[in-house]
Amino acid sequence: MVYITSWPQFQREAEALYARSPFRTRYCVKWRSVEGTLVLKLTDDTTCLKYRATSTAYFHRFQALNLSLMEKMQNRKLPAPAPPEAAAGSGAADAASTVPRAGAPATSGTHAGSGKKRGGKKKK
Repeated sequence: MVYITSWPQFQREAEALYARSPFRTRYCVKWRSVEGTLVLKLTDDTTCLKYRATSTAYFHRFQALNLSLMEKMQNRKLPAPAPPEAAAGSGAADAASTVPRAGAPATSGTHAGSGKKRGGKKKK
């Protein structure tokens, strides 16, 4: 793994690597406080790109690259939703009543919603 020395080259190749294989590409950011360096690594198991930054000017460029990659990651197309089943009028109301609301707490188990661990009995 060789470090790329030029930031524009690293940014261009990083975005191209993500465009080639978006589902296999991994992005790792590592801060080495002893050396005062920020290490960026992108890999898809066949190609590995690394860049080491020591200047604070590169941190702003890193933020721009991070935003660019996040925008590309969010623009993935989701699979098409399954078509709703055709149900009778009363059957649809029954199915809707069994689905819990988003804000409703879960009521399964003996300690559902308590949020505290209960201690056991103390032995003498």
